[in-house]
Amino acid sequence: MLGRTVSRPLALLPALLLVAGATALEAQTDVTTPIEQFGHPIGADYVLPDYDDLVAYWKKLDAESDRMKLVSIGKTAEGRDQYMAIITSPENHANLAHYKEISQRLARAEGLTDEEAHRLAREGKAVVWIDGGLHASEVLGAQQLMETVYQLVSRTDPETMRILNDVIILAVQANPDGMQLVSNWYMREEDPARRSTRGLPRLYQKYVGHDNNRDFYMSTQPETENMNRILFHEWFPQIMYNHHQTGPRGMVLFAPPFRDPFNYKFDPLVVTELDLVGAAMHTRFIAEDKPGATMAEGASYSTWWNGGLRTITYFHNMIGLLTETIGNPTPMAIPFVVDRQLPNADQPMPIGPRDEWHFRQSIDYSVTANYAVLDLASRYREMFLYNIYRMGRNSIERGSRDHWTMYPDRIAKVEAAVAAAREAAGDGGEGFGFGGRIDDDDAARYMAMLHDPALRDPRGYIIPADQPDFPTATKFVNALLETGITVHRATADFTVNGKTYPAGSYVIKAAQAFRPHVLDMFEPQDYPNDFRYPGGPPIAPYDNAGWTLAYQMGIEFDRILEGFDGPFEEIDEWNIDPPPGTVEAGPAEGYILSPYYNDAFVAVNRLLADDAEVYRLAAPWQDGGERFAAGSFYIPAEGGTRARLERLATELGIDFDAVSSAPDGEAYRLHPVRIGLWDRYGGSIPSGWTRWIMEQFEFPFEVVYPQRLDEGDLRDDFDVLIFVDGAIPEEDRDRSRSFDDMAERIPEEYRHTLGEVTIEKTVPQLREFLEDGGTILTIGSSTILARHLGLPVGDKLVETGDDGREHPLPREEYYIPGSVLEVRVDTRQPIAWGMDDHVDVFFDNSPVFTLEAGAEASGLERVAWFDGPEPLRSGWAWGQNHLEGGLAVIEAPVGEGTLYLFGPEILNRAQPHGTFKFFFNGLTLSTAERESID
Repeated sequence: MLGRTVSRPLALLPALLLVAGATALEAQTDVTTPIEQFGHPIGADYVLPDYDDLVAYWKKLDAESDRMKLVSIGKTAEGRDQYMAIITSPENHANLAHYKEISQRLARAEGLTDEEAHRLAREGKAVVWIDGGLHASEVLGAQQLMETVYQLVSRTDPETMRILNDVIILAVQANPDGMQLVSNWYMREEDPARRSTRGLPRLYQKYVGHDNNRDFYMSTQPETENMNRILFHEWFPQIMYNHHQTGPRGMVLFAPPFRDPFNYKFDPLVVTELDLVGAAMHTRFIAEDKPGATMAEGASYSTWWNGGLRTITYFHNMIGLLTETIGNPTPMAIPFVVDRQLPNADQPMPIGPRDEWHFRQSIDYSVTANYAVLDLASRYREMFLYNIYRMGRNSIERGSRDHWTMYPDRIAKVEAAVAAAREAAGDGGEGFGFGGRIDDDDAARYMAMLHDPALRDPRGYIIPADQPDFPTATKFVNALLETGITVHRATADFTVNGKTYPAGSYVIKAAQAFRPHVLDMFEPQDYPNDFRYPGGPPIAPYDNAGWTLAYQMGIEFDRILEGFDGPFEEIDEWNIDPPPGTVEAGPAEGYILSPYYNDAFVAVNRLLADDAEVYRLAAPWQDGGERFAAGSFYIPAEGGTRARLERLATELGIDFDAVSSAPDGEAYRLHPVRIGLWDRYGGSIPSGWTRWIMEQFEFPFEVVYPQRLDEGDLRDDFDVLIFVDGAIPEEDRDRSRSFDDMAERIPEEYRHTLGEVTIEKTVPQLREFLEDGGTILTIGSSTILARHLGLPVGDKLVETGDDGREHPLPREEYYIPGSVLEVRVDTRQPIAWGMDDHVDVFFDNSPVFTLEAGAEASGLERVAWFDGPEPLRSGWAWGQNHLEGGLAVIEAPVGEGTLYLFGPEILNRAQPHGTFKFFFNGLTLSTAERESID
């Protein structure tokens, strides 16, 4: 098992061993207290103020206190203002723009000497972000934020006054829509004893629910954009604190330090400063006699993953904190957990079982944690300000010279070389490292292996403008821009390493402060083999093991290992449009649109909505000297067609080729599609992401719930049905609990969403839908529908046990958490039109198929498969050799209809644009009619 002995620098912080400052709560008489505002203290039992209440209170405090300024940072998905309270001393408020500029200059680390940086650090104020409510059902976060803001604007004790002088606090409500929903849901019951935050009827973020904390490098949702703008464009806080629930069982909360592994791309100062701040938090809990805090191996949280609100900050040289704390307005208990009773380094002050734990106690713990962070930021203000500069400068220097990032795979290869050399020398092949001595000559050779020039980190990346889907490349660049990455655009053609790139190409140089994030978006992740013990089960990573965004989005780019320059201009916009496309000039019988554009489907959906004729070529076709791929879109020229296409070309950045004659041979005539997207009561996160994607690409759809599916006659309303991961069960559950009983307890507007897909009742309706000519797209676990329909599709990831039955491969032998893998694609299949013959897919212990006896006779087609023993591109794939020959995508005829099985997560979190065409093709082909073009 990999592990890190976490350094807890308590000895370095003697001042922290005594709780710094007084705990007096003397308040200014002209500031409204929570009791005066709400009629009860924050954290009172059985009450839960909503977002409207928070805003009203914050506006009142803003008017009453010269310590606070309330600003809207943007609109939410549901159209609310998302507010941030800026809290500091009145004197600092008078110079707020100056302190913001200092924070910006130190974070960017450009054009500064160390002496200038030290001067700015002495002059500046530490900036600390504290949020709450991101996961709205974790209700403590938003409530503690209200309490903390009140205490900061009202307390006059010496510690608070020092903090206000030294620190600028950004208090951010991270999910206003969710707070409104959850609080109102809790308070809907008149009887306090019946109040509960459970059973929410829909997602607490309009589209993505809990995944609003999985969006921060992709930046798709408005709340994400709002917060990224503050974090990486405006304020650049040195410390950000992200509050969550709930704490580990038998404890009150988890707080940093985090467990291994940490990501190899970010600066080591991030890790040590995290430990420093964590030590301050745990010290204060103990000094205030607040037991029950754990750290490191006491929970699953690590610093490996990018993409969460606190984790993305590591790749921007910021100290991202997370606590997970128990608490609910309905009193709860702390259970007795035996192994939580023994003190150790991860839980120095355990807590025993408590029969009743009140919400206010959790509020108090949260305020203690906030004050610990703010006190440390005040005392070490200059250090934090200078060190964010130092990390940025380190990144700029590493990106300006040859540099090697060490990865587990490279270390493993050197270890194998050492072991092989010792075996050959006859010393038993002892382990490498502390266990055996390596002489100087051998050490130099092994170090040279680690520093192979071919393994250097790139000095930069070039995204050519002449790639087949440049608009999608521009979306990738927008994800970089929105997270504060410096991107350049070529103003003229240029040459690097003998290759010429066209004007308009994007250039991302590594010599910038946020270099760790640049590398993380372009380079593969190499997650270490992490097991509980040798030969034991793997330890699941916190979220994904690999996610390289450039791979997921199918971006063509070149890694440049040497320094380079050219006619480049910096892009200073938040978000850019692709360069306008063109419609080829001259008389035309019609126009051809490439199937390689994802945004071709936006154009086609708009054209179909306007009753235009649109076809897809069934086979490659040549007009004059130009060859057009199968799946290309053909739009016949009619009155107004050219003007319509020119608008589309300009808005979407796509090109239309004029052709002098209509394509011969067969084609598919496209028609508007009636789409049904499965969802359920409470909301499915994958379904929510799918809703968002279809809205962006302008596919009309209807959300369909199990009750409607069970009614049958689905062809009356739908041409295609979508079942995302988690929609179709492997087996029916015990339904002894009636949905009629549940319906009595929820508002009438949500009752039609109750129910679940069942093998007994729903699958026969789906079979009828398919046999009547419908199309069904299944993703992830919902591909089990093939088995329910009796199709000759098997499971590649099983073995036959001693009992003669098939069993899943044991996790000790095969385990692939969220990672990026490569599959081979049969691009002759219409479902794969517009794709390359090898594609990166997002894979999360996903289904892998085989075709069984009778598959060929039944017309089943393999569309994508694993064609080698090592398909891993980014992440962790233990036992990946088991995938070889397994199928990732299958097309299966059922009666007059078609079932598609997509094992990988082809839409995961709206990130894998490189596999969106599987989905879009399936939708548009569901109503296509094969015919000749007149």
